[in-house]
Amino acid sequence: MTGMIVVSDYDPRWPERFEALRRRLAPHVADLAVSIEHVGSTAVPGCAAKPIIDLDIVVSEEAVMPELISRLAGQDYRHEGDLGIPGRDAFQAPPAAPVHHLYGVVAGSKPHLDHVLLRDYLRQRPDEVQRYSALKVALAQQFPADSDGRAAYSAAKSALVEELVAKSYTAQAASES
Repeated sequence: MTGMIVVSDYDPRWPERFEALRRRLAPHVADLAVSIEHVGSTAVPGCAAKPIIDLDIVVSEEAVMPELISRLAGQDYRHEGDLGIPGRDAFQAPPAAPVHHLYGVVAGSKPHLDHVLLRDYLRQRPDEVQRYSALKVALAQQFPADSDGRAAYSAAKSALVEELVAKSYTAQAASES
């Protein structure tokens, strides 16, 4: 029997877990990476999340991506393509590593900006964090933790995510004017 999707209250140890993963990756990609970013809900204090750290390895240009893919393969990461999001390369973590989601993105690309602008917007908006957290907790109780359930969970929260991403771009534009 498949369990339910786990969404946890914010854990103050998540930034430490990100930092441990960043330190593990950095020696292998430091000369390629502009930065290694903690993204996703675990990067937002107070946000409920699946307890899985999301990281973006940010590179300067698309031409660097084949070398990033090769180096991560050498560390037992499996390249999974873009998983339906053009401009973002996804990697499955090695079996011996802590569970995490790893992505390669080009600095300033839409997938990169979607991640960091949403993260930064939510860090400034506890009201939106509360609304997003409540939705995720409710949806996690509705769907099993199998591949179909995870897909349904993601689809069910996509309208709110798209709304929040749009608000994050608007907030960014307002701060630049």
